[in-house]
Amino acid sequence: EQADGSELVLAGPATRIVTLSPHLTELAFAAGAGDRLVGTVEYSDYPAAANEIPKVGDAFRLDLERILALNADLVIAWDSGNPRQATGQLSALGIPVWSVEISEPGGIANVLEAIGHATGQQATARPESHRIRNRLATLSRQYENVRELDYFYQVGAKPLFTINGEQLISKGLALCGGRNVFNDEPGLAFQVGHESVIVADPDALFAPYQEGMPDPLAAWHDWPAMSAVRRNALFLLPADPISRATPRFLDSLELACTLMHGLREQGQDG
Repeated sequence: EQADGSELVLAGPATRIVTLSPHLTELAFAAGAGDRLVGTVEYSDYPAAANEIPKVGDAFRLDLERILALNADLVIAWDSGNPRQATGQLSALGIPVWSVEISEPGGIANVLEAIGHATGQQATARPESHRIRNRLATLSRQYENVRELDYFYQVGAKPLFTINGEQLISKGLALCGGRNVFNDEPGLAFQVGHESVIVADPDALFAPYQEGMPDPLAAWHDWPAMSAVRRNALFLLPADPISRATPRFLDSLELACTLMHGLREQGQDG
């Protein structure tokens, strides 16, 4: 089923697939369909075998001629990330385009299972999607009645960017009692001022982090009166896993939940 609710009908299992986002590439491999991939986009680097697949541009600029030349029988697109005009042109040229959006953690399992179905790889995809659902259910149960903690999630430092409560990461952290201080803002991702974060005074600060990069949260030490700074609750999460809707998202989410819970156990005024 498409992101807009319409059905996508394939004549048989797809054997030549193009994925238009790194997370969709990763999901195809997780579903057991990695060997069906004939094209993907830049930054599709996990698992290692993804690096060998021909690139057809990046998520925002697609080379339609290259995609056509690959003779794909299914293009899996990222609904909110890929240019609609490009995916529309591919559909108009008769290529089946399946547009996917994952807006909550359970969607990772659903899309993985659907890729397995579309490629005839149910034997791999079904157990993998069950594992994801079980891990999410375990998180929910484990943190069922915990005290809610406020956090700020920093997507980027300069300019200062964050997310609202509808974004996948926020929905994940809600499972273990995390409340985004910008929960109710209208945009999924938007710019904020340092002042509004200081006023919100979250219990914890989170940011994605890549090995070898400077600490993205370092600047917050300039505000030692903030609760999160005082309690040293400046938490870095592995960037690709927390930012991509794939099974690895759960690894980062479980880590974030553990870090927040450690803060609860320090006590309210630790």
